[in-house]
Amino acid sequence: MEKKSILTVKDMTMIGLLTAIIVICSWISLPFTVPFTLQTFAIMTAIGLLGRRNGTISILIYVLLGAVGLPVFAGFKGGLSALMGPTGGYIIGFIFSGILTGTLIQKFGSSFKSLFISMISGLVICYIFGTGWFMYIYTKNVGAVGLMTVLSWCIFPFIIPDLAKLALSSAIVIKLKKVLK
Repeated sequence: MEKKSILTVKDMTMIGLLTAIIVICSWISLPFTVPFTLQTFAIMTAIGLLGRRNGTISILIYVLLGAVGLPVFAGFKGGLSALMGPTGGYIIGFIFSGILTGTLIQKFGSSFKSLFISMISGLVICYIFGTGWFMYIYTKNVGAVGLMTVLSWCIFPFIIPDLAKLALSSAIVIKLKKVLK
C-alpha cells in the first residue's frame, strides 16, 4: 500500500477551514453555571472529518497560532503565557487527544458508537494532560492542592457538557462525511 505523504490542495483547504472553526469555537463561550466553550467540539470534529494526520495538523496549527501570540484560545487569549498558564495543559492535551482519537477512529471505524467512544478516549487524554498541568501550576504559584479538589474545579463540571459536545460532533461528522466525499 502506497503511503500518502503529500498534502493535496483539498487537504490544505480542509485543514485551514477546520483550524478556523477550532478558533471560532474557542471564542464561543456558553454561559451556564460553569461557562464552557465549543473548543472540544471543534477539535473532535476536525479529527473525525480529517482523520488522524490532517486533523492533528489542524490542531497543531491552532496551537502554534496561539503560541506565537494570536488570540485564538478561549477568552481571546494567545501567546506562550496562555500555554504556560493553568489551562495550557488542556491546549497541549488537544494534540495528543487528536492523535489518540484519530488512531481509534482509524482502527474501529466511523459509526456513531465508534466515533463517540474514540472521542471520549481522546477527551480523557486531554483531561489527564490538563489536570496534571493545572495541578503543577497551581501548586507552584499558590500551594499544594488535592486531586479531588482540582477535579471538582476542572473536570466534573464539564463532563456532561463535554459528552453532549462529543455526541453532537459524532453526529455531525457522520452527516458531513457523506456530503464531503
